[in-house]
Amino acid sequence: MNTAALDVVRAGALTTVQDEGRPGHAHLGVPRSGALDVHAHRLANRLVGNPADAATLETTLDGVALRPRTPVTVAVTGAPAPVRVDGRPVAWGSPVRVPAGALLDIGRPTAGIRTYVAVAGGIDVEPVLGSRATDLLSGLGPAPLAPGTEIPLGLPHVTPPAPDAAPWQAPPRELLLPLLPGPRHDWFTPESLRTLAGPGYRVSPAANRIGLRTEGPTLIRIKEDELPSEGMVLGAVQVPPDGLPVVFLADHPVTGGYPVIGVVPEEHLAAAAQAVPGTPIRFVVRDR
Repeated sequence: MNTAALDVVRAGALTTVQDEGRPGHAHLGVPRSGALDVHAHRLANRLVGNPADAATLETTLDGVALRPRTPVTVAVTGAPAPVRVDGRPVAWGSPVRVPAGALLDIGRPTAGIRTYVAVAGGIDVEPVLGSRATDLLSGLGPAPLAPGTEIPLGLPHVTPPAPDAAPWQAPPRELLLPLLPGPRHDWFTPESLRTLAGPGYRVSPAANRIGLRTEGPTLIRIKEDELPSEGMVLGAVQVPPDGLPVVFLADHPVTGGYPVIGVVPEEHLAAAAQAVPGTPIRFVVRDR
């Protein structure tokens, strides 16, 4: 019987279990969820020899502190942050061996927002609809971590040795988001698309796993009709009544009643996970 587990000593502002999500359930009202910075999530797993879809911990703003019940190998990626074992600095972005009972402390990021903690064997909470991800919108998956939470671990995989370290890409100083116009861009004035493509937008402190909220100039609608609820996709840029665009992220609602002026392709969303409040945003409007 496997007794490997982590005990949560400090939960941080928001630490959740994430994998690659639960796609294919939008018809049930369930968003995909999963790691916001999927590249950092996969890299952390690769460093400890896990498959890419093994569950990791996603921390927000101020890290997490954990105590393993058995010796474990961990890797911390995403936003760079100080990592300590029983007060001793250890490597960020490399596999680290943590003895049983030692305190693994991941501190506040020095750049970016979210760090990812992979443990050899993966986080072994009960899957829901095929995923272990915490979905803050629907409430599926395990609850966000709290002090005293016990996190079960899986058995380490027998794989070739992981790399000793891996390259890291810094969080963006300016968030460049390609935008495919539609399906409701014609509900806005032509000037609004030019405004959207210009300078002036910043990441709002209200941004979260549901959506990247913005601050900046408001977009003006031509049509003021009521819009029946429509299906929403990952990366949809919805414009609520305040006129400030919201980029839908992993925990986004699957339907919505505000017009979508465009869609940011999924492969460009990982950078949004690490953009701190105040980061300039530029939407790059393109045809395809």
